[in-house]
Amino acid sequence: MKIGLNMHLWPNPTTSEHFGVIEELKEIGYDGIEIFLAEPASESYKELGAFLPSIGMEANGCLGVGPEHNPASPDAAVRAAALDTLKTAIDNMHHAGGKNICGPFHSAFATFSRNQPQEEEYKRSAEVLREAAEYAATAGVTLTPEAINRFECYLVNTMAQLKKLVDMVDHPSLRGMFDPHHANIEEKSFKGAIETIAPVLTHVHISENDRGTPGSGHTPWDEVFGSLSAVGYEGWYTIEAFSRDNTDFANAINVWRDYNPRMDICREGYTFTKEMIAKYATKHAAK
Repeated sequence: MKIGLNMHLWPNPTTSEHFGVIEELKEIGYDGIEIFLAEPASESYKELGAFLPSIGMEANGCLGVGPEHNPASPDAAVRAAALDTLKTAIDNMHHAGGKNICGPFHSAFATFSRNQPQEEEYKRSAEVLREAAEYAATAGVTLTPEAINRFECYLVNTMAQLKKLVDMVDHPSLRGMFDPHHANIEEKSFKGAIETIAPVLTHVHISENDRGTPGSGHTPWDEVFGSLSAVGYEGWYTIEAFSRDNTDFANAINVWRDYNPRMDICREGYTFTKEMIAKYATKHAAK
C-alpha cells in the first residue's frame, strides 16, 4: 500500500517549479503525488514523467469537468467534448507516468438540473465513460470516478450510485474510489459504504471532514481504515486537503480559509495515515 498527496495544496498546474516541494514530500515518506489534469498542454506532464522516477516517486491524476464537457449532457456535441477532455487527460497521465485518474468526471461539477438523477443521464454518462475506458486501456490507465456530495453534484453522491455507474460501464479500466469527506455528508455508515464499493474499489482519498489535516477532525477514521482493511483494500491512500494558496480551485469548491498550515498537513497527515494503515494491517493479519 502506498501513500500519496494531492497537489491541490499548491497552485495548479504542477510543473518543474514544484520539484523542490516534491523532493521534500519524498523526504517525508510519500510514495507519490496526485496532480490535477485540467491543463491540456502536455509539456509539464512530460517533465514530471521524467523527474518523478528519478527520485523514486509516482504520479496519479485527478480531473473534474464543467458543463461544456458534461458526459451526462443530452447534447451529443457536449458529450463528444467530454470524451475529448477525458482522452486528453489520459494522454497527459501517460506522459506523467501515472496509472490512475480519479475525480467527479462522470458529470459536470456544480451543475444541477433541479431534478433527481434520471436513468437516461446514467446511461449517457456510462456510454462516454465506456469509450474513455477503452482509450485508457491502451495507455495502461485506470479511470476511477468519484462520488461527491450533494452541494457539488447530483448524479453520483453515494457509493451505491457509483457502483451502479461502474457496473453500467462494465469495463476493467474503469473502477471506483472512496472519499470519506463526501461519505461524511452522504452515507448512512462508512463501513456500509466501503462494503458497497469494495468489489470495484481501486483508489482512496484520505480527506478530513473540514479538508484539513487527516486525524484532526471528527471523521471516524478507525471505522474507515478498519473497513478498508476488512475488505482487503491494498491500493493508494492519497491525502486530499485544500488551502487558499490554490485560489482558483479554492473558490470553485468554496474553501474560504486555511484549515491547517500546509506543511503541517503534509507531515502530520502522512504520519497519521501510515500509523492507521499499520494499525489495521496488524489487526487484520492477527485474525
